[in-house]
Amino acid sequence: MATAPDNLRIDTASRTILAAQRAIFRAMTDAESVASWRPPKGMHARIESFDPRTGGGYRMAFIYEDPAPDVVGKSSAREDWFTGRFVELLPYDRIVEDVMFVSDDPAFAGTMRVTTTLTPVADGTRVTIACENVPPGIGAEDHQAGMASTLRNLAAFIE
Repeated sequence: MATAPDNLRIDTASRTILAAQRAIFRAMTDAESVASWRPPKGMHARIESFDPRTGGGYRMAFIYEDPAPDVVGKSSAREDWFTGRFVELLPYDRIVEDVMFVSDDPAFAGTMRVTTTLTPVADGTRVTIACENVPPGIGAEDHQAGMASTLRNLAAFIE
């Protein structure tokens, strides 16, 4: 976790995936694929809309499969709804998304910028996720665990 100059939190995670940039980029821009790998452990996804082009966007929910008694979703008791806009899609190199949570709780307000970078390495592709302006309602440890889980899911999906 890093801190931006204006004290906005930036969370990062990365993993080397044994696949080419092209295959990973395709998995990140196909709705059915995204629904398979993007939700962290203990959740599944429902995608309402998905338009993978610069200026396009999506609306999806992560649904808790068996939430602990003290876990409450951001949008409802069992769901985290969010919308996203593709700010940049640079084929096989970078995806930049602006993500907004659907929540009445001001701790989840604002727009989080998610930049995913795909860097070729000797044994595959290094996938790095950087989330800027993370809402304060998302705990840093929980977010790190969620991003690591998502990257594990992507590796399992594509390798």
